[in-house]
Parts: sequence; structure tokens; C-alpha cells
Amino acid sequence: MVMLRSWRGLSLMAVLLVAVLAASAATQAPAGGVSLRETKEQVVLYTIYRGPYEGVGAKIGSLFQLAMPKGIMPAGPISFVYLNNPELVSKEHYLTEIRIPVGEDALKLAGTLGEFTDVKRLAAMQVAVISKPKGETDVGALRRTLAAWMREHGYEGIDTCCERFLSPMPTGGYADMETEIMWPVKQIPAQKG
Repeated sequence: MVMLRSWRGLSLMAVLLVAVLAASAATQAPAGGVSLRETKEQVVLYTIYRGPYEGVGAKIGSLFQLAMPKGIMPAGPISFVYLNNPELVSKEHYLTEIRIPVGEDALKLAGTLGEFTDVKRLAAMQVAVISKPKGETDVGALRRTLAAWMREHGYEGIDTCCERFLSPMPTGGYADMETEIMWPVKQIPAQKG
């Protein structure tokens, strides 16, 4: 019963998280710096969500409801992989991959969870990382900061960037949450000559 309550709590937190993700106010570029980090290989339970960010909480809740009876337990913070640019498409066409790190044993369920939901292994990789400053709600500005840093330091993106949520939803909403924007990168080889 305690586990059921904690899953419901996580589902409720996810719904609250997404309600404020949709509210995007223009703010100044982040003051924090960019760093490079090596991520470890991990297994994730994921699903693809299409639509406005306001609706992603319900999708997270259904992902937890699917996982619980199958014995899949979260093993880290939720991440959103932004599969398209919200500045270029309408809200109804936003594509987000929702990822929840899980244990290795969840791989036995790969290919059995549905058309847009599955379990997969992510390779270890180098990522450029920027922390979202308190008060920031414009993820686009953070992505542009990362892209500029990558160009300036000789890196290129090798996959889509994601946002990892490090804290639960505070009373101040998404603006007060601790998150990181991470972009998988590789060094561009130096030109000879």
C-alpha cells in the first residue's frame, strides 16, 4: 500500500510539473556556465508523448501505472528528450520522449510494452551540461547557450538534447525547479593544413 501511495504521489508530481512547463516566460540568458560530463550507461523505461507540455503529466502517470505491476522501479530522475523544436512547430505537434531510469532487469520486458513505450539501454556518452537557473523558464534560451558554447569550443551535437529534473515540483513551480539541460556531444576533429 505504501508503494501504491508513492506511485500516486509521483504521478501527481508529474502532473503538477507539466502544468508549469507550458508557461514559458522570456527571461535573460542564464548566468551559469557550461560543463562537460561523462554519463554512465543506463537502462530507461520510455514513452513518446505528442502534444502540449500541459498534457505530459498524465502520460508520466500512465507510464508509472504500467511500470508498477511489472515490478519496474525508478532508479533516478525523470528526463524529457525534446524530439523537435517548440519554436518551429505548434503545441499540438511537440514530441517528447519521457525517460525514467530503471534497473537492468527491466530489459526483459523490452518489446512487450506497447507501440510507443519500451525499455532500452542508453550508451555512456559525453554531454555538454547547463543548469537551469532559478527563475528561468525558457529552455530554448538554455539550448541556444549550449549550442553557442559547443561551436566556440569545437564540439558538435550527436543526438537531441534533454532536460533532467533533479528536484520535485516546488511551490514556485517549474521556474524554481532544479533541472539540467544535457546535449550529447563529440569533439570536432581539428582541420590539418
